[in-house]
Amino acid sequence: MTVQICTRLAEVPATAWDHLLSDAQPFLRHAFLSSLEDSGSVGPGTGWRAEHLLLWEEGQLRAALPAYRKSHSYGEYVFDHGWADACRRAGLPYYPKLLCAVPFSPVSGPRLLAHDLDQGMALIRGLPAHLLAHGYSSAHVNFTEAGLDRHLAREPGWLERWGCQYHWHNRGYRDFQDFLDTLSSRKRKQMRKEREQVAAQGFEFQWLEGFELGEAHWDFVYACYANTYEVRGQAPYLERAFFSLLAERMPEAIRVVFAHQAGRPVAMAFCLVDGQTLYGRYWGCLAEFDRLHFETCFYQGMDQAIAMGLSRFDAGAQGEHKLIRGFEPVITRSWHYLLHPGLHAAVGEFLEREREGIARYASEARQALPYRQG
Repeated sequence: MTVQICTRLAEVPATAWDHLLSDAQPFLRHAFLSSLEDSGSVGPGTGWRAEHLLLWEEGQLRAALPAYRKSHSYGEYVFDHGWADACRRAGLPYYPKLLCAVPFSPVSGPRLLAHDLDQGMALIRGLPAHLLAHGYSSAHVNFTEAGLDRHLAREPGWLERWGCQYHWHNRGYRDFQDFLDTLSSRKRKQMRKEREQVAAQGFEFQWLEGFELGEAHWDFVYACYANTYEVRGQAPYLERAFFSLLAERMPEAIRVVFAHQAGRPVAMAFCLVDGQTLYGRYWGCLAEFDRLHFETCFYQGMDQAIAMGLSRFDAGAQGEHKLIRGFEPVITRSWHYLLHPGLHAAVGEFLEREREGIARYASEARQALPYRQG
């Protein structure tokens, strides 16, 4: 077997890469990752340099680890800025580090792509030597799924980190009212009032699939997306070309809802979809409107998940305000390999305490859910 470092995914046939995927989740598909690279959203000048690790045998791609050489910690959603700052104060280099993840996408899923996970673990076991050979301080594998979790738990040197997200589950609801009927009376009235307040402002909503969207639509989507960063004085992670490339390469996975007022679009929410889950990814509006965010990003997504018969709606990272709207706490996991012994020990102690705190929080958060008891 031969391990190859790939700095441009376009050099790998899409069929060979996608053949390794165990499910239809869109974020790991060749189309998604190559669109990030080809649009310049990752690459020179971004602090993200592709360094995918590929395992070949007799001309066949047997395993892959999507990975990036990072010179900062932005766009990851597993926050290690404190670790980097501690290294800076101690005179230790923290960057570059190797990140195994999907850029800008806090969505759990496979990270080691292989039909035979035991065979693919050769890439993971080779990481310590890879770090030393290429001047990295550490390796980080973010938002993993259960299969890789079990393998990494048995590997020496890897530290487990927990996080908490909020996902909505469709329990066979016929429509939104069917979902509301599962809630306590007070919460049911609150959600109904929120939706009525949006409707009273004259908003109408339209869902379109990727193949229905033209460049004018994408200009609007990007303007809304970029505005969410500009109001905070930040530059957006994604380039405009990313959306056009993605629409060309995997339109079947794209869903966008547009909010119209007086016949013109004023807001949007960009989603991706697979056979089981709707993933809310990006939102934006051209002006502030009362309750429009909740309707566009949450209630419209619930409606869409019900209409499509999907079992889950993942509306993105963070947001305790999702709890009172029926989104349930879900533990996420990431794994970290730190070469410096002192940093490894200090972070290990911190993560042990952090996991205990997150476990308590997730248990307490369930008490805030709006569902009827009994």
